[in-house]
Amino acid sequence: MKLLPPTDALALSRVAGPPTAAWFARLDALLVMVDADQAAELAQLPFGAALERERARLAPRAGQCYLLTLPTRRGLRVVVGIRAARADAFQSLTLAARMVREIAAVRPATIGIAALAEEAAAPAAREALLAALLVATQGRPAEKRRAPPRWRPRIAVCGRADLRTTAAVESAAHLTRWLTQLPPNVLVPGTYRRALAALARRHRWRMQVYDERALRRQGAGAFLAVAHGSARRDAALVRLEYRPRRAGRGRSAAPIALVGKGLCFDTGGLNLKAPKSMLDMHGDMAGSAVAVGLLAALSALDYPDPVDAWLALAENRIGPASYTQQDVVTAANGTTIQVMHTDAEGRMVLADTLALVSRTRPACIIDFATLTGACVVALTERLSGVFTNEERLRDIVEGAGRRAGERVWNLPMPADFDEDLDSPVADVVQCLLDGKGDHIYATRFLSRFVAAGIPWLHVDLSAAERTGGLAHVPTPTTGFGVRFGTALLADPAFKRALGRRRTRR
Repeated sequence: MKLLPPTDALALSRVAGPPTAAWFARLDALLVMVDADQAAELAQLPFGAALERERARLAPRAGQCYLLTLPTRRGLRVVVGIRAARADAFQSLTLAARMVREIAAVRPATIGIAALAEEAAAPAAREALLAALLVATQGRPAEKRRAPPRWRPRIAVCGRADLRTTAAVESAAHLTRWLTQLPPNVLVPGTYRRALAALARRHRWRMQVYDERALRRQGAGAFLAVAHGSARRDAALVRLEYRPRRAGRGRSAAPIALVGKGLCFDTGGLNLKAPKSMLDMHGDMAGSAVAVGLLAALSALDYPDPVDAWLALAENRIGPASYTQQDVVTAANGTTIQVMHTDAEGRMVLADTLALVSRTRPACIIDFATLTGACVVALTERLSGVFTNEERLRDIVEGAGRRAGERVWNLPMPADFDEDLDSPVADVVQCLLDGKGDHIYATRFLSRFVAAGIPWLHVDLSAAERTGGLAHVPTPTTGFGVRFGTALLADPAFKRALGRRRTRR
């Protein structure tokens, strides 16, 4: 089974001007998204009278779509989606996925995309359709003797749309989903490192590996406590460095640090999970996959500022050397931790990772982790929780989620929660055992390992897995975080809020 997805790109093209009958004649399928308050404009298209008659007959509501076949030489299948007036990105992506499902079964060879919306909204509608099509044509890791043929249509977008950005972001999100779906006997820390080395060569990233010996020298006792349970001695902290290609484009600025939890499998340790809870724990490395995918998207888009990705790769296995409840371990910043539950391993590996990242004095730390079930209870799997130590980032972060169609919600992290994390034998307890507010307590725990003065965002990926998919992604593994992260880092307000910090050498 391949560690990385195929890299062949779909054939994309853009057509200027309004749709014409000649353009229609070259298509096997057409996707048209129209605003509910502009639906009458369907009549202006070639064959528009038929489209308008069908719309009037069916009277679809906003968020619905309908399919009909036009009498062209190829028998053109047209799917019309009715977009709510002033629909946000999530609504547009969700409608786009419904529209793509209408034609996916017949796998047309040539597909057109058009939008009839107010001028400011039309590009977003087209990009939503393109994103949904890109996702629908992507495969997943599989080892089948009779694998189904891949669907590789030609896609023509009529009108203005940012094809390059959409294609780059969806390709990166596909990488995130691919890595997250790999079986746990295929993606272990050692093979993960091989995949990262291949990506580093492809994208010209610098790669540093801190293996267990190096982590021991750094005093990373919390990370190593989790790793000790595995018979494989391949746990590591991996640093990937992206630097802008052109000199003078922020190369000397302090990098933004992306941190990803990379537990390639989580048994729960000696506090063993039940079978149903353990079934999908090969996806407990989703945070690291988000960081990798986001770095790949930024590289493809020639992001102007330096970015590092720090990936905490380990397994939470059971073995003679497994860490146990009531152990006291020392983290890289000298903080002593009383272990309360071996299934709270994510905050252990992240604690040392955040402490080591802080030593490099980044401009900002953004960590991604499938950390707590409590965040799923609080928000469901439809959006993810975010915590920050910088009040000025709260509105910026939620705005990026709205624009991306990957919604995040700011959650509180009051300092008085620290009182409940006091330990009689160490500086801090790892977690509480009753589960109440665990997403908040986990964040307060992690905050002890972020050095003072460094802006920090913690993203608890409650939306990493959702039965039935989410927005334009039909699979349970959503890849949530890549679209959000790209929108956030591209936001001028985010850059202004961080200011221009210089790396300390």
